[in-house]
Amino acid sequence: MEKLELVDGKVNWKGETAVKHKHGGLRAALFVLLAFAFENLANLHLAVNLTTYFNGILHFEVSDAANALTNFMGTGYILSIIFAVFADTYIGRFKSILISGSVEFLGLALLTAQAHYSSLRPPPCNVFDPTSRCEKLESSDTVFLYVALYLVAAGMAGIKASIPSHGADQFDEKDPREAKTMSSFFNGLLFALCIGGAVSLTLYVWLDDHKGWDVGFGVSAIAMFLALIVAVLGWPLYRIHVVQGSSVLLELIQVFAAAIRNRNLKLPENPLELYEIDKDKEAALEDDFLPHRDVYRFLDKAAIKTASEKPNPWKLCRVTQVENAKILLGMTPVFACTIIMTLCLAQLQTFSVQQGLTMDTTIVGSFHIPPASLPIIPVVFLIFIIPFYDQIAVPLLRKVTGHVTGISHLQRIGVGLILSSISMATASIMEVKRKSVARDHNMLDALPVLQPLPISVFWLSFQYFIFGIADMFTYVGLLEFFYSEAPQGLKTVSTCFLWTSMALGYYLSTILVQIVNRATKHITNSGGWLAGNNINKNHLNLFYLLLALLSLVNFCVYLFVSSRYKYRSKN
Repeated sequence: MEKLELVDGKVNWKGETAVKHKHGGLRAALFVLLAFAFENLANLHLAVNLTTYFNGILHFEVSDAANALTNFMGTGYILSIIFAVFADTYIGRFKSILISGSVEFLGLALLTAQAHYSSLRPPPCNVFDPTSRCEKLESSDTVFLYVALYLVAAGMAGIKASIPSHGADQFDEKDPREAKTMSSFFNGLLFALCIGGAVSLTLYVWLDDHKGWDVGFGVSAIAMFLALIVAVLGWPLYRIHVVQGSSVLLELIQVFAAAIRNRNLKLPENPLELYEIDKDKEAALEDDFLPHRDVYRFLDKAAIKTASEKPNPWKLCRVTQVENAKILLGMTPVFACTIIMTLCLAQLQTFSVQQGLTMDTTIVGSFHIPPASLPIIPVVFLIFIIPFYDQIAVPLLRKVTGHVTGISHLQRIGVGLILSSISMATASIMEVKRKSVARDHNMLDALPVLQPLPISVFWLSFQYFIFGIADMFTYVGLLEFFYSEAPQGLKTVSTCFLWTSMALGYYLSTILVQIVNRATKHITNSGGWLAGNNINKNHLNLFYLLLALLSLVNFCVYLFVSSRYKYRSKN
């Protein structure tokens, strides 16, 4: 009779210990990937087309529309850390997916209602006509809009917090074969995003622009409902992480508090003298114990035993607890170096779309591509390059480097960071070309969409294409890096490092746009590099150049940070 191989720390849908080859693995992960594809199908067009909705339908100024979008996206990412804590500590990752998916569905339904009923939005008006006086959104309707938007943001946060870690839970890091498959799963996350995004950026954007925003938001709600159905269908196959009922984040805070309180105590020369529970007396998993590392020694003071005092978790922490804090502290500089990349991404979702509205969008004959669909170019490329990278490039690199993922996570992140700088430099060059066409044809005051410049919108594809490749390297590398390096109890929270980095990048974009406008208000005729609704009279090329230089400096800092990072022991 074949012996069943149980999976420690994971249960099946009945609450019984999960069995390898029966639960989890690639078969279960496929349901997770399909649900993620439907979720991105539902909302990716919002990330590139909401500025058009805010500007053209709700009559926001261009910079206000861009800031409204980046604030929405930033909130959707920053809230992921809260959902992650609840998922790891209280409700579990799978339940978090179901709850947050339902919240996102509700938000999309409310957006559909606002787009459908004329009483919830201002009367139609051409904001690009300088002689028109367009009405703004009424205060009550503004409240309705932001409630709907931030319900969608909260739902996105929960999905992004839980899906990567729940999918990775289907694999055992200690099993060499499953470890390789888990690496493929993280590449599969980006592939699922691209598949869902390809439809969202074409069909859904077309529905937004030609059939009405109520239709676009409505089909988004349907796609989100399908994502929930698919997630539930995989339930009998999942390995479900067991909720511990205690907050690892709280334990990490205790380490820093205890290290500060014990700062005047002398560290013992032998690390074995530091406090740790007796492994032999604990019916615990091996994962509950980490060996001492000779880094960030100031945190070791949290584990100094004093005979005179009664044990207090805010003054005495075990070595494993301290090592978890060291791991998190070590990952923080890497995390910080990725914020600038999302700052660059935000511009492709906002100002680049506004550029496209002024250009010739003809493809063949009378068929036009919506400017918000331009990201489909790198998405389609990634649909082909991700399988090639995962199935051909990684095995070849593995033979050369001996690394299970081909190149290390940190090397992969670095490639993406330098590509993002190149993308912004390319964007600056393309904007110079676009404005020169407008100037040469005396069309600086041309109305977007109605009076397109005689230059193809596909000139913008270069910046999107380069950034798409950067996405594949940095964002997937970050997810895999954070998940593999994080303490066992912080797997969900660790994947939120990526989303938090993106959130801060979006917020930083909002701040930077305002700073640049104020700093250049009195030195430009337009009242700032990015001010007003006429992008032809702005100085977007200088803004892109600024971002390219910031990205280059950031990459140099990253080289220093990554060279000093020490990977944690997997034993």
